[in-house]
Amino acid sequence: MIAKTPKPPYYAVIFTSLRSENDTANNTANDDGYAKTAEHMVNLASQQSGFLGIESAREGLGITVSYWQDLESIRAWKVNAEHQLAQRKGYELWYESFKVRITKVERDYGV
Repeated sequence: MIAKTPKPPYYAVIFTSLRSENDTANNTANDDGYAKTAEHMVNLASQQSGFLGIESAREGLGITVSYWQDLESIRAWKVNAEHQLAQRKGYELWYESFKVRITKVERDYGV
């Protein structure tokens, strides 16, 4: 689903990732809690002040874009205790590599 965002400006956090070989060898029913944690993080983020929406796709390379009202909201999400635990598991278990990019959206359009 495409996130319904307000009129710009707002911010986007782009999280691009490659799952680790060991983790992707597991089937979805036994993924060391990845799917459950990912779903919980989306639910938790959606309750954070300044959260505007999220879009995500994974076909080998995973790309998740979350939208935020301002940089302060992004900082608050970064230091959320549950989010930090999930980040730690990502470093240790789930991701071979990842990159986070934060950008200001100055224009958007579509149908």
